[in-house]
Amino acid sequence: MGKLIYSMITSLDGYVSDTDGNFGWGGPEEESHKFINEHGRSIGTYLYGRRMYETMVYWETAHTVPDQAPFILEWARIWQAAEKIVYSTTLHEAAGERTRTERTFDPEAVRKLKAEADLDIAVAGPNLAAQAIRAGLVDEYHLFAGPAIVGGGNAFFPDVRVDLALLDERRFSNGVVYLRYGVKDMA
Repeated sequence: MGKLIYSMITSLDGYVSDTDGNFGWGGPEEESHKFINEHGRSIGTYLYGRRMYETMVYWETAHTVPDQAPFILEWARIWQAAEKIVYSTTLHEAAGERTRTERTFDPEAVRKLKAEADLDIAVAGPNLAAQAIRAGLVDEYHLFAGPAIVGGGNAFFPDVRVDLALLDERRFSNGVVYLRYGVKDMA
């Protein structure tokens, strides 16, 4: 059985993007990217909304960009090997390999996916994650808190209450802090 993990880069005040949709303040550098690569090996399936998928689909062809650093190429391979499910009513066909689209988020289908999974499942994008959180599907929260306060934008957490237990933490030289939490009754 796989865990459902909600993981994203967030500002210190809890936003995955600012009011203009920018998130460059939280981009990983080599040290944190290698850490993300290690964690990515445990993910067999990514769940995305359309906008998050459109951001991440870059990794489908990142290996074709000249002079990529080895850790970038490694992440591209990890991401390409995983299954991707994109939930969208407007995206008719996903651009990437190992990718399918679903029109609606079905909590029961995700429960079944978790029960049958050999690897973990990651959900990214706060709107889709909110649906999974409200359905009680998220087992862990992995935050990469960047050294920025953006004052508003797209919030990491929806308006819900979930009691969490800290499972792990790590600091990176660029000021990013990784925080891993489990849902308290599951921790």
